[in-house]
Amino acid sequence: MATCLRFLLVLGACVMLSGCPTTRDYNAELGETLAYFNAGQLDGSLAVLERNNPFAPGDLLYHFEKGELLRLKGDMTGSFAAWDYADRSIVAYENSSRFSTFKKLTEYNSYVANDKVRFYDGYDFEKVALTTQMALIFMSNADPADARVLIKKTHEREAGIAEKRDLQYLELENQAQEQGISLQYKDLQGYPVATLDAPEVIALKNSYQSAFSHYLAGFIYEALNEKDLAAPGYRKAVELRPNTPLLEQALRNLDKSPLKAGESDVLLIVQTGLAPARSSVRVPISVDVDGEAFITNMSFPIIVPDTSTPPVDYISVDGKQQKLTLINSFGDMARRTLRDDMPGIIERTLVRAKSNAREQAYLKKRRPELLEATILQQIQREDADTRGWRTLPDKTYIVRLRLKKGVHELTVPNAPEYLPVKFRIDQTHQALSLRAVSNQIYAADRALMIESTPLPQAAVLN
Repeated sequence: MATCLRFLLVLGACVMLSGCPTTRDYNAELGETLAYFNAGQLDGSLAVLERNNPFAPGDLLYHFEKGELLRLKGDMTGSFAAWDYADRSIVAYENSSRFSTFKKLTEYNSYVANDKVRFYDGYDFEKVALTTQMALIFMSNADPADARVLIKKTHEREAGIAEKRDLQYLELENQAQEQGISLQYKDLQGYPVATLDAPEVIALKNSYQSAFSHYLAGFIYEALNEKDLAAPGYRKAVELRPNTPLLEQALRNLDKSPLKAGESDVLLIVQTGLAPARSSVRVPISVDVDGEAFITNMSFPIIVPDTSTPPVDYISVDGKQQKLTLINSFGDMARRTLRDDMPGIIERTLVRAKSNAREQAYLKKRRPELLEATILQQIQREDADTRGWRTLPDKTYIVRLRLKKGVHELTVPNAPEYLPVKFRIDQTHQALSLRAVSNQIYAADRALMIESTPLPQAAVLN
């Protein structure tokens, strides 16, 4: 009885923490937080995030966003705590039959209300990104041993997602056949099909495996002198992003001669922009009821890319330009996720459309004076789910160099007002990460130092 009561309290908290799920517009809610982020004001960004999430302990997205903001602020302990809570929550959702039951209940409710009432336990690529970003915390502190634990968890999670996804797709396919659903997102009038059918989206093997995660794994294993484990990481990165010379070079370099005295193998990571927003677009759906067509305006999610950050193609290290290699795009993974999820979204939306049409047909015949108000209520209730981890970087670039130990400097072209970023190399293998958002540079790595910060907190000194 006590266990059951605790579970009901948790479910109640989930409902409270989601605000009013049928009306919550997460993308709009996070707008002010991201405005401060783009302006280099992390304290302001965090304050708005706290204001919008007044009920402790906060939902999954709150911990996602908070962890990244604190990481860039230089609060690695706070960042890890936020992300560790999120990670443990994901594990609990996956392993708890009670949460599974609750999730199914909210999914059932989405056939009546909208997809915003579904329990949010993170998209697959966000779960993989979480432990990869957590590994960066340890690499920024020159702690590859602990980073190894997180990167191993990342790939174990990938394997679990693959198995679960295969079952989900098979179930969706069977349901569509049973219900005679042939509608595809390409058939939706006015829907931006090109965003989901872009070559870079279709080229992805799936929506959740990251070449960056596997390349980082290879580098971590190399730093620990575990070359037999590094090779599979690099091979998987090549498989996920073929025809990328830098990735192929990492495999070949495993058999090369060791570093020279006083030399370091340096991985420079530049993450740029913001993960894309999800928005809602209305699409007319015609439903036949007893030979009469009723038009219902239904909502479907679309991906709106972030355009706040100019492209970063290279950096300069000690005055010499170094070309960056794009190794991952969470923006592309978000679009692939939506592309893969559209059959389920269409199925749920068509159920609501048919229900709306039947209600309109009944009122038109029996209570015509209520028809206009009912249609208005249906339109107000119908909205797509806009939730998603927005402070996650859009693109991840890397360059790998052999540098002498000591102090070096680099510049990033999208922030010309900053003086060169100085960084200290003191490890045999060292990974350094920068984040570019709008025209701001965030550097929270212990080895990185920024000498000019035009706006307070546009970078963190360590």
